[in-house]
Amino acid sequence: MKFLLRTDTHVNTEIPVNVPAAKCTYSQMLAALSVSLCSMMIGYSIAYTSPALVSMRDPSTASFEVSRQMGMWIGSLMPLNALFGGIAGGPCIEYLGRRNTILSTAFPFIGSWLLIALAQNVAMVLVGRAICGFSVGVASLSLPVYLGETIHAEVRGTLGLMPTVFGNGGILICYTLGMCLNWRNLALVGACLPILFLILMFLIPETPRWYISKGKTKEAQKSLQWLRGKDADITEELTMIEKIHVESEQNASQRTILELLKSTNLKPLLISLGLMLFQQMSGINAVIFYTVQIFQDAGSTIDENLSTIIIGLVNLISTFVAAFTIDKVGRKVLLYISGGAMVLTLSILGGHFYVKSCGVDVTAFGWLPLVSLIVYVIGFSLGFGPIPWLMMGEILPAKIRSSAASIATAFNWMCTFIITKTFEDIITVVDTHGTFWLFGAMVIVGIIFVIISVPETRGKSLEEIEMSFTGPTRRMSAVANMKPMPTAS
Repeated sequence: MKFLLRTDTHVNTEIPVNVPAAKCTYSQMLAALSVSLCSMMIGYSIAYTSPALVSMRDPSTASFEVSRQMGMWIGSLMPLNALFGGIAGGPCIEYLGRRNTILSTAFPFIGSWLLIALAQNVAMVLVGRAICGFSVGVASLSLPVYLGETIHAEVRGTLGLMPTVFGNGGILICYTLGMCLNWRNLALVGACLPILFLILMFLIPETPRWYISKGKTKEAQKSLQWLRGKDADITEELTMIEKIHVESEQNASQRTILELLKSTNLKPLLISLGLMLFQQMSGINAVIFYTVQIFQDAGSTIDENLSTIIIGLVNLISTFVAAFTIDKVGRKVLLYISGGAMVLTLSILGGHFYVKSCGVDVTAFGWLPLVSLIVYVIGFSLGFGPIPWLMMGEILPAKIRSSAASIATAFNWMCTFIITKTFEDIITVVDTHGTFWLFGAMVIVGIIFVIISVPETRGKSLEEIEMSFTGPTRRMSAVANMKPMPTAS
């Protein structure tokens, strides 16, 4: 069947096609595994203070005193410096490359843990946590950008969540070892974790999109061919990457701040910032940093260290579930499920603490804090935990990806610092039950934000996602400009 179009007709460039099969190569799996091992160090760093602060206050393991207030600084200094790491990571991934930036974090990670393990005073612990936090900030910015630019669209959700899986694995490792190791030995284990990551990072290439941005077309072609497989036809994908880069260069302003404020760039940036805000306002890092203390305060009848390990195990398993379902059900559905589960359990947990504060004996319900936190962690791990980081690497336009990702990462760690540093202060003001209810209210606002503002990115390439914000149209001058409709196979 033939048809004609007027020369001044505007048509959308999106043409329905059959969805291709997922293209998950061993090369992409190796790339995802390599960078995800770095995320294990992030998880280990986040969880360290929960078991370490308990043993650090034991005079037999430390030659210095750690007050409750100093313990809060040891816990919150890591996210504070991760904020600065997130800011510094933007220029690093732009000029050094995504891969080299991730690789460079291994050395300060090792140094920071050794400094903590050999600490003779609290100042050495604080400096070690500060260096560790800076590395966490750089790494947490770089990982989603690298994976977003290397993994095929059809499996980007599954492989893109591998850093979250390994990060939760790092949390579980720290919780488990915390039962039998003191804070010094825990730090020594932390110094050993980066070794395998350091080796594997030399086996993977830089991202094709970074090579294209630096005018290295041959290197970009080699990198993309390695990622997609030696027999894969990469012509169309490479052409699209080059086209988007050229258009970005043509439309770019001279000042990055003006580029960020463009409506087509500001919207995805604000969406990313919103997801980061509600991720942290759910209170997750306050729970992770002070898990042992929460169980002690709740009067749980189950051993707090065992409860902590159960929480870490559930956290890990839930992320596996999210990784295998995200490319089937989509990002938004998982965010809805995640938010609903967290609102329910935060309400119940707040109710438990409220009844306890009224003088009611809650011994018969000593299991409730554990069950509530298990469901809470399941909910978080299914959606609001991994998806903001995944979507940061997906929705930010190529031209501003490094600077915008830097802003989003720094903002995330700023929120983390505020929550972890003020957690006990908030409890003092509104009591424990009020704190959990406050977190629940913030999650409700977050669900509304997802409904109104967050797009679905499942199965879309980065170029398609970017064009969905810019609204591309093209003028058709003749039927010859139309590509033939693909036939059903």
